[in-house]
Amino acid sequence: MHDPKANSNAISLADEEAVKKVLVDSVFGLWDVVNNLTRLRPSKKERYRVSIFGSARLQTDDFGYEDTKRVAAALAAMGCDIVTGGGPGLMQAANEGAASVPGGAKSIGIGIELPFEQSLNAFVSDAFEHRTFFTRLHQFVLQSDAFIVAPGGIGTVLEMTMIWQLLQVGHLQDSPLILVGKMWPGMIEWAQKSMLGTQPPLASSKDFQLPYCAPDGDAAIARIREHHARWMKENKPSVG
Repeated sequence: MHDPKANSNAISLADEEAVKKVLVDSVFGLWDVVNNLTRLRPSKKERYRVSIFGSARLQTDDFGYEDTKRVAAALAAMGCDIVTGGGPGLMQAANEGAASVPGGAKSIGIGIELPFEQSLNAFVSDAFEHRTFFTRLHQFVLQSDAFIVAPGGIGTVLEMTMIWQLLQVGHLQDSPLILVGKMWPGMIEWAQKSMLGTQPPLASSKDFQLPYCAPDGDAAIARIREHHARWMKENKPSVG
């Protein structure tokens, strides 16, 4: 008869510390697998995708809604897919704008379970659900070629600063980060003054050239149009 004790690798569930170590090692091993898989990139992309971040709290008749919807529709008409958090507010405005344009542009929602965002908005055509902000933000990074940040609260600031930091360290390259509206220039100016006003400085002056503050939606569209044109040349299908 086989003696289970003969297996020197076996760990009893009664050994709490050993069980914890197995669990921790296993989780870190899974992260290694995920990180390794995300190194893979297609040689050519079929679609240009723009993530639009913004407040979940604003309603259809509040400031920013119609402008966000208009920007998303203009980008969809250019052939861009639109990616949002899939919730209400300005996320819905962006998905609505994308869905309003015929021609096959996708209106993508990457959602998360929150007390005030129970479901994806009705204008999402392709839906993804996450349980954590970390995996959700990771998918935004993997999905997107450019990022537009509309007015928003703490969650929007988190998304903006994460993209900014990834551009700073080179994990993202040649990905426009466009901040639209009146709230952003003051925040960038505060960060620049605070971080560069110390000895030694807490950041580099070139870091503050990464985000572009657009005064309105038209300026954001123009910035994306320029980048999209370069992207189209680089991803043009080869002939023959």
